[in-house]
Amino acid sequence: MREQEDEFARRNVTIAVVTFENDFFARQYVAETGLTWPLLIDAGRDVYRGYGMLAASFWDIWGPATWRAYLKALRNGQTLKKSAGDIFQRGGDVLIDPQGIVRLHHVGSGPADRPAVAEILHHIGR
Repeated sequence: MREQEDEFARRNVTIAVVTFENDFFARQYVAETGLTWPLLIDAGRDVYRGYGMLAASFWDIWGPATWRAYLKALRNGQTLKKSAGDIFQRGGDVLIDPQGIVRLHHVGSGPADRPAVAEILHHIGR
């Protein structure tokens, strides 16, 4: 998504990242990734539950799609880091328009399951 940041800005889209991690780990994440978008902490996981992002299974977390994503990251020179948080917490993507209507609701089946940026842009429109 960072590669398309200019396109999101052109379409007047505000991006926020939601985490369940505590303040220390959230700050560490921002420092490590250089995140410039707002980071919201949902310690009680109310937002996660509200959007159906419940616990993933072992197979969801360690299945073939995850291994492919990790291998791709390694090929691209990224360093993998052990997560200090709850690896079974599902993530996802939610696109909410200015009127509060959910235009995209994607619950990830595992860490590698994210909608393509082109799909997100499609739901935004011009």
